[in-house]
Amino acid sequence: MQAKPLPQNGTIGICSPSHVAVHERYGPMLAGMKQEGFRVVEAENLYKDTWGFLAADTERAADLNQLAADESVDYILFGGGEGSPELLPYLDFSLFQKNPKRICSYSDGTTLLNAIWANTGLETYYGQDPTMFTGCTDYNRRHFEGHILSDTMREHEKNSPWLTLNPGVGEGVLCGGYTMNFALLLGTKYFPVDLDEPHILFLEDHEKYNGPANVSSMLACIEQSPFMRTVTGLIFGNYSDEPCPQLYARLKVLGERHHIPVVYCDDFGHGENHAILPIGRKAVLDAGGQKLCY
Repeated sequence: MQAKPLPQNGTIGICSPSHVAVHERYGPMLAGMKQEGFRVVEAENLYKDTWGFLAADTERAADLNQLAADESVDYILFGGGEGSPELLPYLDFSLFQKNPKRICSYSDGTTLLNAIWANTGLETYYGQDPTMFTGCTDYNRRHFEGHILSDTMREHEKNSPWLTLNPGVGEGVLCGGYTMNFALLLGTKYFPVDLDEPHILFLEDHEKYNGPANVSSMLACIEQSPFMRTVTGLIFGNYSDEPCPQLYARLKVLGERHHIPVVYCDDFGHGENHAILPIGRKAVLDAGGQKLCY
C-alpha cells in the first residue's frame, strides 16, 4: 500500500516520539514549512515533557494516532532521539490502514516506520526529519521531491562514492534504518515480517554514538535472528567523515558469511546527506554496479 504524494499545498502533521520538542527549536522548522506553502498540524502533546526527559509513552503514541486519524493531514514527519519503542503497545495500526499517508523520519524513528509498514503494508520513508525545513541541500531536496512530493525517483540518486565490500546482486523488499533500533525490533510481535519474502536491508549508525565494536554487536544480533535468512543484500550508510576500515572489514565479513552483496556509502544517515529510502518497496541492489533500483 502506497499513500498519495504530499500535495504542494498539503498539510504536514508534526509529532515528537523520541525527544522533547521546544518552541525555540521548532518555531523555525514550522515557519519553513509554512513559507513553502504547507499547512501544519501540531500534535496535541508535541511540547510536553511529562517524564522530564520525554512526554509519557501514552501521550506520544496518542499524538501519532491523532495525526494518523486526521484526514486533513497528508504527511507525518518527525525526528529522532530515543524512546520510540515505548510507543508500540499503544499504536492503533488500523488508523494507518484506514487513512494512508506518507510518513517520514530517521534515526530512532526506525522503530515506528518499520513497525507501521510490517503491521499495515503501508510504505513508509526513511531519511529526513523536520530540520530539513530550516536548511536543505539540493541533494536532500531532490529526494524529498522524488519520494514525498511525487513518485519519480525509481533509482537511488547517489551523492557519495560507493564502496563495494562484497559483490553481487540482491533483490527484495527494502527495510531497515538505525542499526540498534532495527536489531531491537527483530523478534518482537510488532514486526511481523514475512520470513518467506526476501529483503534488502539498509542500516546506518554513527561514530558519535557507537564505536565499531558496538555496531558489530548490533550486527551480530541481526545476523542471529531468523530475519537474516531473508536478507539478500545490505547497504550501510554514513558512519563517519573519515574512512573507518574496521567497520568496512566487519561488513565485508557479514557479506561473505551470508553470501550477499554489501556496499557502504555516505548517502543517508547522520551526516550531511539525507537520501530517502522507501520502506516496503521492492528493490534490486547491484553491489558491483553500485546502484539501487526500486
